[in-house]
Order: sequence, then C-alpha cells, then structure tokens
Amino acid sequence: MTWGNRSVLMEFVFLAYPSHLELRVLSFLGVSLVYTLIISGNVLIVVAIHTEARLHTPMYYFLGSLSGVEICYTAVVVPHILAHILQSEKTITVLGCATQMAFFIGLGSADCLLLAVMAYDRYVAICHPLRYPLIITMTLCVRLVIASVVIGLFLSLQLVAFIFSLPFCQARGLEHFFCDVPPVMRLVCANSHIHEQSVLVAATLAIAVPFLLIATSYAFIVAAVLKVQSSAGRHRAFSTCSSHLTVVLLQYGCCAFMYLRPNSSYDPKQDQFISLVYTLGTPLLNPLIYALRNSEMKEALGRVPARSCLSWDH
Repeated sequence: MTWGNRSVLMEFVFLAYPSHLELRVLSFLGVSLVYTLIISGNVLIVVAIHTEARLHTPMYYFLGSLSGVEICYTAVVVPHILAHILQSEKTITVLGCATQMAFFIGLGSADCLLLAVMAYDRYVAICHPLRYPLIITMTLCVRLVIASVVIGLFLSLQLVAFIFSLPFCQARGLEHFFCDVPPVMRLVCANSHIHEQSVLVAATLAIAVPFLLIATSYAFIVAAVLKVQSSAGRHRAFSTCSSHLTVVLLQYGCCAFMYLRPNSSYDPKQDQFISLVYTLGTPLLNPLIYALRNSEMKEALGRVPARSCLSWDH
C-alpha cells in the first residue's frame, strides 16, 4: 500500500502542542469553549435564516451557506486539535494528513469563493436594483454555492495530490497543530523554488482571484453609492455591505499572510498563532459581525429561542 513511493501508514508527529499538563488542560478548555461558541453561533444563523420568512432572500441564503461551510471547515480541524491536546501520541499517517489538508484547504477555498459570490450579490442589488430579481434567482444562488464548494475541493485535491507526490525528508516533525500547507512543505526534500511556485499558483487561484472579484465589485458599489443624493440612502447602501466587508478583510488578511508568500519567510510560532486566528477566530467572529451589524439578523436571532420553546411546548 503505497502512495508516491511511500507507505500511506508513515506518520508525521505534531510538535506544537504544549507538554505541561496544566497548559494542556487550559488549552483543551479554551479551544472547547471557542468551538462550542462557533458551532452555536453558526447553527443559530442557519436556523434563523431557515425559519424566518423575511430572510428567505439571496443575501441571507448565501450567509446561511457561509455558516454551513464554516461549521464543516472547523469540524475538519478542531476536534482533531482537541483529541491531540489530551493524547500523549500526537501523530497522523500520511494518508490522514493528506485527507485533512484536502478538506481543510477545500472548504477554506469554498469560504473565500462564497465571499466573492456575496460581493457579486451586493453589487447587483446596489448597482442594478430593478434587474436584481431577474439576475439573482434562487436557482442561480444554489448553483453558485455548489460551484464554490466543488471548485474549492477540486483546487484543493490538485494541490494536495501535488504536495504528497513530493519526496519528504527523514524528519517527520510538523511544527503545527494540524496538517496545513506551509508546515508540510517544510518537510519536502526537493527543489523548493519550483514547488513553492506551484503552491503559490494554487493559492493565487483560491485566494487572490476571488479577492480581485470582491475588490472589483466594491469599486462599482462605491461608485454607484456616491451618486446617491440622500445621505440616508448612502448610509443604507453601505450598511448592507459593512458586515461582509469586515469578514472579507479578516478572512483574506490571514489567508494571504499564510499562503501568498515564500516558504523562506516561514516562522513556526507566528504561523501557529495566525492559523488559530483563521481556524478559530474568523469562524467565531463571522456570526458576531453579521448579528451585531445587521438589524434584521439580530431580530431573527432573538426570535429563535422563543420559537424553539413554542415547538417544545407543542
């Protein structure tokens, strides 16, 4: 049973976990709390959008889909982190590492693509309001969400197949909490420049291209909003975009730092912190940002507990 002339049962060892028992317990409790909040926040958004008739619009359909992707995205990595915090053996097979990386990068890419789709939705709503119901149909929404996930996973599979076809050095220690691209690439024993360029191309397709689409959409949005005569109209138009723009800057800032740079600038400690930000921080902040900056969503979330109580009574 081999893959690229190596046994798929060969193991990597994670070196980033704390060794002291007290730190391990504190880490476990901290990550568990954050993960519980992530799942709760994103599930609440999905439930609110599903049950609130007023939110059955393309904008909220995309937001619900984003929350669904983030639930899956964190599920790929966070339970693995929690399990390894408590285990003495912090190892993973090559096949397990490749599988984790494929889903993590794939769903992360889908997240980025969905943010681009949401920017396009806002562009049509603000720049072509009369044609909006004709352009952004529910059929198109479903197709765009499916396409985001499929393209993200396809790009990820290409990248992972390429990385794990390369020869690895004898050192098996990963200076990380899970199988991410930069720490795994550090273990590759080959002409690093050529391989770095290949990884950079894949990262550009998954990160830079969607960001360019978002930037273009917002350039048209700003130009259209500045033509609006009333300040109230301008404020309303910008308020529908502010939550999305905040999430975009947070998500793409971390992703660009991690993946759109040469391997030589890799710093294990710094990268471990940044990876925790986009693995735990961003999925935690997204529901908060959308809930706090969107009055309709805030009202809908407030009605979810009451609706749940009524359903239990019946």
